[in-house]
Amino acid sequence: MAPFVLTFFYFIAAIIIVIIGLVLFEWLTTKYKDWEQIKQGNQAIALSVAGKIVGICIVLAFAIYHSITITETLIWGAYGMVLQLVAYFIFEALTRSFSVEEQLKENNLAVGIISFGVSLGLAFVIGASIT
Repeated sequence: MAPFVLTFFYFIAAIIIVIIGLVLFEWLTTKYKDWEQIKQGNQAIALSVAGKIVGICIVLAFAIYHSITITETLIWGAYGMVLQLVAYFIFEALTRSFSVEEQLKENNLAVGIISFGVSLGLAFVIGASIT
């Protein structure tokens, strides 16, 4: 029975970390509200948010693989989420000729795809570095 209970705790922990991450990303985006835009059919923002969710979950998966306790998993998961936030700022800073946030708001699908890719790619790098 213990593995089932432990799996449930990891499941709950992952949901909490993903929700916290999404709330933090929502606070970072000042030009739009993610879920309002998604409700309106903004595919670029939907891709960007999906990348964040999958990215955080990838980091959490690596944390579960390499951690001994749930507490350790939470610490690594939170750290990975912070690094994902840092990656967003770097991505925005490297695109000086346009604002990622504005392009996502304008439903620029190409920027949404790149945003998704950045989140996913860096999640694997962050996750692989967890030892």
